[in-house]
Amino acid sequence: MNNKLLSLLGLACRAGHVVSGEYATENAVKSGKAKACIIAEDASDNTKKLFRDKCSSYGVPLIETGTKEELGKAIGKEFRASAAVTDRSFAEGLVKKYEKIKG
Repeated sequence: MNNKLLSLLGLACRAGHVVSGEYATENAVKSGKAKACIIAEDASDNTKKLFRDKCSSYGVPLIETGTKEELGKAIGKEFRASAAVTDRSFAEGLVKKYEKIKG
């Protein structure tokens, strides 16, 4: 199931609608460009808390899935603990798939 999320994230990245890395992701959330935020399950506790708090206060859906390696591979990078999707349609698709998986 996790593969469907990562595949959609990869598609969004190839379409140019993903920013990654802690700094770029945080800026996308703060600026209102992020429509959904993804963090790796094995990200540090500080990183998870940072994005839970930021996403909560800015009203951005937060998806916690995969490892840093899987997240990076999905978007054609090395390791990534966080990424933000900047397109509403891709973000809605990711959130729907995530909710379906988490049930």
